[in-house]
Amino acid sequence: MDMCSEYQKNSVDADHRRFVPDEVCETVEDVKRTLKWLNESYSTSNGPFVYPILTNENINIGYVQACPLGEEFEIGYHIAKNYTGNGFATEAVKVFLPVIMDMLQIDKIYGIVLFKNYLNHNLTKNG
Repeated sequence: MDMCSEYQKNSVDADHRRFVPDEVCETVEDVKRTLKWLNESYSTSNGPFVYPILTNENINIGYVQACPLGEEFEIGYHIAKNYTGNGFATEAVKVFLPVIMDMLQIDKIYGIVLFKNYLNHNLTKNG
């Protein structure tokens, strides 16, 4: 709960609104309600399971999550615009995947990528 203002600020950035408009919290009070609901979801095996991504300075710059997708799960993340392109999502996913998959006792998890992002990443990476 001590990260409500950072969570709210990250939640309303343009990229977050564009990619996950149903997860935008307009006010700190919205964040408090959302975090209360998320905390309650951790006591079930249904999720969603959302965890903050923190810098070494303990600044909340986004989240990584596992959400139900029918009978299976999907991984997702969001990094605040000022922190994108620095490997934070990659590092968070590498740490999160084995932990959440073990916790949920699953051997596969889905990841959905926008084709445009896939192309942009591969064009940048491969020249």
